[in-house]
Amino acid sequence: MAKKKENTDLAIQNNSGYLALADRDFSQMVSDELDGLDIGFERIKIPSGGATMYELPTEGDDTETVKDFSGVILHHHPLNAYYSTKYTGGSNPPDCGSYDNVTGFGNPGGSCKDCPLNRFGSGENGAKSCKNKRRVYILREGEMFPILLSLPTGSLKAFTKYVKTQLSKGKKTNTVVTRFTLKKVNNAGGIAYSQAAFTFDRDLRAEECAVISPLSEQIKSCAASIGFETDTAANDDTLNCDPETGEIIED
Repeated sequence: MAKKKENTDLAIQNNSGYLALADRDFSQMVSDELDGLDIGFERIKIPSGGATMYELPTEGDDTETVKDFSGVILHHHPLNAYYSTKYTGGSNPPDCGSYDNVTGFGNPGGSCKDCPLNRFGSGENGAKSCKNKRRVYILREGEMFPILLSLPTGSLKAFTKYVKTQLSKGKKTNTVVTRFTLKKVNNAGGIAYSQAAFTFDRDLRAEECAVISPLSEQIKSCAASIGFETDTAANDDTLNCDPETGEIIED
């Protein structure tokens, strides 16, 4: 009887969590179920004003607020957005944008490296007129569809440090489970903002990696087709930046 229970428990383990994605083709699922529909991902919202609770999407239009959550980072990439007038809400696309921080499309478009709007000092308080973010596609355990987190400028340094730490250990971000939290930070001008924080949770098992790897590639292939979101506009547009290093000046 004990042996039978052990086998049953193992079977449940092997078909739960991330392993429930085995033999699932994300691209085919999207093609079959979302043909002609918006394939935009549900988004995680980072609050303004230094609040430390994420807003996570739930069924329908509801959200839940949580202090932390965990998931696998399937893919992440730069996202640049320039608005010629100050953002006041709504869903208008930027005047110019880029999915790779290399080439911008729109007005002015062209090389991001050479664009004067992508230089510190071109915007308010020494910041850039073109806002640099990073899109992070996250898969939570037990779910089939990733959710999207747009990291604003003030969280990029922490994310870069976390990624480098994992790489130094020979790990890519899609081979580990990451825990996401928020902390309140004040800049030199006394403006509070919410900064994302990242910590290692656990390594994925070999069989989980085998499931996650192809899904990461599928997400990567469709990432550039996901439109620019403005409902999660950067909450650090007015932060003070060091014009020499480009880093956020904190107290």
